Amino acid sequence: MSGTETETAARQGWMGLLARAPAARLAALMAGRALPDFDWLRVPETGGVMLRGRTGGTGAPFNLGEMTVTRCTLRLASGETGHAHVMGRDRAHAERAALVDALMAGPRAAEIRAEVLEVLAAEEAARRHDRAAKAAATKVEFFTMVRGE
Repeated sequence: MSGTETETAARQGWMGLLARAPAARLAALMAGRALPDFDWLRVPETGGVMLRGRTGGTGAPFNLGEMTVTRCTLRLASGETGHAHVMGRDRAHAERAALVDALMAGPRAAEIRAEVLEVLAAEEAARRHDRAAKAAATKVEFFTMVRGE
């Protein structure tokens, strides 16, 4: 992978993490931080997107349904641009996610990665582990006995 592809993959990773993060948790992690001034390039706006699916992951695509999303774009006073797309109608969540995205392009990237993104990633991993453990507790093991041998 080239440097640009690696950077793109990393950015996709943290933007997805920010979109999946609980809005209240992101707000708590961002509270008390000195946030830079910014200008809106696209104010938070709510709309809908069509979700598409494929049977078995490989079949013919079909329209699964619609989902509400909020998106925005901002530019920090220092010139970095941040984008966000989040599920639902939470404009503040979209704004915070875009701020984190913009801050990750500047000199505070290491601080934001350690104090926001890594915390969110660890919490998401813990939620997934808990959900998997609950599902595993209900798993039924079947076996077949062979007669006559």
